[in-house]
Amino acid sequence: MVTLAALTPLIAVLLLLVVLRWPASVAMPLSLAATAGVSIAIWQVPVRHVAAAGIEGAVVATSILWIVFGAILLLKTLTRSGALARIRAGFASVSPDPRVQIILVGWLFVSFLEGAAGFGTPAAVAAPLLVTLGFPPLASVVLPLVADSSAVSFGAIGTPVLVGLTEGLQVGASVALGQGLAGTYRDGFVAEVAVTAIAMDVFIGSFVPLVLVAIYTRFFGEARTWRSGLHMWRLALVAGFSFTLTALTVAHLLGPEFPSLVGGLAGFLITVAALRSSYIAPRPMNRTSVGELREAQPVAGVGLGLAWMPYILLAGILVVTRIPVLPLRAWLQSVQFTWESILGTEIDATLVPLYLPGTAFVLVVLITIPLHRLTAANMGGALGEAFLATARAALPLIAAVAMVRIFVHSSVNASGRESMPLELAMLAADSAGPAWPLLAPFVGAFGAFLSGSATFSNLMFALFQFAVADRTETPAEIVLAAQMLGSNAGNMISVLNVVAAAAVVEMVGREGSIIRFTIWPMLAYCVAAGLIAWSAASLL
Repeated sequence: MVTLAALTPLIAVLLLLVVLRWPASVAMPLSLAATAGVSIAIWQVPVRHVAAAGIEGAVVATSILWIVFGAILLLKTLTRSGALARIRAGFASVSPDPRVQIILVGWLFVSFLEGAAGFGTPAAVAAPLLVTLGFPPLASVVLPLVADSSAVSFGAIGTPVLVGLTEGLQVGASVALGQGLAGTYRDGFVAEVAVTAIAMDVFIGSFVPLVLVAIYTRFFGEARTWRSGLHMWRLALVAGFSFTLTALTVAHLLGPEFPSLVGGLAGFLITVAALRSSYIAPRPMNRTSVGELREAQPVAGVGLGLAWMPYILLAGILVVTRIPVLPLRAWLQSVQFTWESILGTEIDATLVPLYLPGTAFVLVVLITIPLHRLTAANMGGALGEAFLATARAALPLIAAVAMVRIFVHSSVNASGRESMPLELAMLAADSAGPAWPLLAPFVGAFGAFLSGSATFSNLMFALFQFAVADRTETPAEIVLAAQMLGSNAGNMISVLNVVAAAAVVEMVGREGSIIRFTIWPMLAYCVAAGLIAWSAASLL
């Protein structure tokens, strides 16, 4: 029963944020205090080690705040230049239907950005863009968070696979499992896991666009009905399958670097082409069934090409700086600030400022100033607004990341236990036995929920999932694929992502309301992934 005390972070966050509806600025510091208390009192982690983990969390939070600041600054800059109004008019000319705009921006554009950058960038970009298109702020945060799921498997040029799975399996493999695992990896095991994950996700992720439009029309449209969202099922499935099938093909032929990037781009082109068919993209049943139609209006100022140029530059910069074979990535990562052995512990903290997506945001803003002919007064106002919005998000973000790092670093203790997340995972595995594939996605989701990163979830639990698969005689590639899909789902409710996205659209304090929407798609995604994994394991 002592192991269940490790649920403190999860229980505290859900109770304070979701049930009691306290703002994150209050809930997260209290959750941090509860986690530190359990770590010291029950796991017997040295106080100095807990403090060092908290300091590391503050350093990591700084990198996230830099992304938030850059995203808000770009938003405010484009608002003042008139570019966002032009973009809104451009989307309205493609289709005035908000359901179509959700599919194009909330699903495909988000998937493309996830493939290019990851690490919270998609929601930070898409949420304010949806607000500009006329969507309510709450919907503008909820929809990108739900949409940023399937693409996460191969986000940031394949980082969850290339770093998360690979490093997670290799670290300690020789000690825990013998040399067999390393041999399996060299024979292409990780690539096989990645292809298995996206093959399973064809039956889940392909339906996410339909879920998005249904959530919108049921909870945010004027009619408040599921029917008007489901009415768009043909276009939603075209968008869903055009992404997942393209991603599957790319993963099989080229590896894990580009499935989400190419899938998002190909899906966008295919879906826009499909809009020409009234059968695939039917008109709204009536004007109020989906909310206000965004009719195209003439907009003064920058042209449509110039309006989109900052986003095109942002995507381009993120892509070219993350392709391993290009020299830019290594050069940007060579500039580091490292705090080694924090407070005399083995914990280190590193900032890589030039490689962070926030730097790409700021660079694009600097290019946009002369491009859109912005005045010093306009930019001064944009800077002030960006600083204020980021400052409001600082406390909950720092507390959330510090809580996560304390939770993870609890492996250094005098109680003889493993770290808190690993103890919980082992308890679940011992209870499930051969039915483990049903629960494997929830472990991945738990890791992503806490850390805000599918990469970190895979890094933390890959070796554990492999060991459980071996112990229960379950195909390891299926269990690890379920881990990947679960980490995708956990991205929807990650406290870090929720706080960051809420800050960009100035919804700090409404984080609990956001999670109350995203938790149900997350659970459905995990259940579906578990059922598919269990069925596949039973057949094999």
